[in-house]
Amino acid sequence: MSQTIADINAKIKAGKAKVLTATELKSLVLDIGVTQAAKQVDVIVTGTFEPMESSGAILNLGHTDPPIKIRTCWIDGVPAYAGFGAVDIYLGATQEADPTDESPQYRGGGHAIADLIAGKTLTFKAIGHPNDCYPRANFETTITKESINQFYLFNPRNLYQNFIVGVNGGEETLYTYLGPLQPRLGNAVYSNPGAISPLWNDPDLQLIGIGTRIFMGGGIGYVAWEGTQHFPLQKRLENRTPIGPAATLALIGDAKQMTAEWVRGCYFRNYGASLMMGVAVPLPVINEEVVARAAVLDEELVAPVIDFSIPRRVRPIFGSVSYAQLKSGKITIAGSTVRTAPLASLHLSEEAAKTLKDWILKAEFTLTEPVAMLPSDRAFLPQDVRSF
Repeated sequence: MSQTIADINAKIKAGKAKVLTATELKSLVLDIGVTQAAKQVDVIVTGTFEPMESSGAILNLGHTDPPIKIRTCWIDGVPAYAGFGAVDIYLGATQEADPTDESPQYRGGGHAIADLIAGKTLTFKAIGHPNDCYPRANFETTITKESINQFYLFNPRNLYQNFIVGVNGGEETLYTYLGPLQPRLGNAVYSNPGAISPLWNDPDLQLIGIGTRIFMGGGIGYVAWEGTQHFPLQKRLENRTPIGPAATLALIGDAKQMTAEWVRGCYFRNYGASLMMGVAVPLPVINEEVVARAAVLDEELVAPVIDFSIPRRVRPIFGSVSYAQLKSGKITIAGSTVRTAPLASLHLSEEAAKTLKDWILKAEFTLTEPVAMLPSDRAFLPQDVRSF
């Protein structure tokens, strides 16, 4: 059995495509096997809803009269980067607000992005570099997603193929990008939703590439490039899934299409601001091998357990655990039972996949051929500290 993406799109437009979420596909394979399942599905929809801190928004404000060349600016008290064109700015999800009574420090770029997507009105303040082309020195206004020109997310690193499990073997609570880690192995936190997550189901990135159309934050987005820290050379199990952080994607999407349900600002105590977002990626069933890869279960996926109490680039590892163990609510470390919790919303990860499945069944979303595949030879290089 084989078919092309064009064949699948023709079925979608005719209302005849057979679409399953990754969870439904895995259940079907357990019932009838890979070969028979491959005959009953055209698209497999994967999904996640998790923190994606390497994210941000590009905004174009439009010109004032007289015009301004913005060099310093704030959106709702959060500093944004203005080192582009005169009124182009980038608002990073983890940028924190300058602390004031009106804008406390726990608010960050992720909150401002989510509020704009939700249709809220935010303050905008700018300081310019006056010159003959752009004489204005400063201005203040309010903005909404409708009052600005371009407003799109460009996220340099999303959708980790795998990640770590954080624990704390020390004596004091640690506040991390995984949230609080309790002392003496008091808890374990993981961020990847497991077998439904997109890149587990296409482990060697044979289907997902530059130009792949996706569900992003409630709107339509695309895979733009390899993500930062893209590490496809990570060691892998026989099923080709990685044993630790591996491939990542850079994503781009029109924030004006996105919705508050799928894009939310968040804050990690004593660590900083971030952004949670729902993403769903469709996998075209072009042959039986696609189904075989996507049939992988949580029992067959592992993540390393890392001790954050050692403040070094390379930290001690308490072995690996499966995602099935993590989702059971407890794991065993050094003879002790440790409770587990996900940062990702397992429910909303499923809902993201279901939402995109519905779009495809209604012929509101078709699949794209990648214009280029993502590199498979990237190593992850550390950085040394050098004195000058």
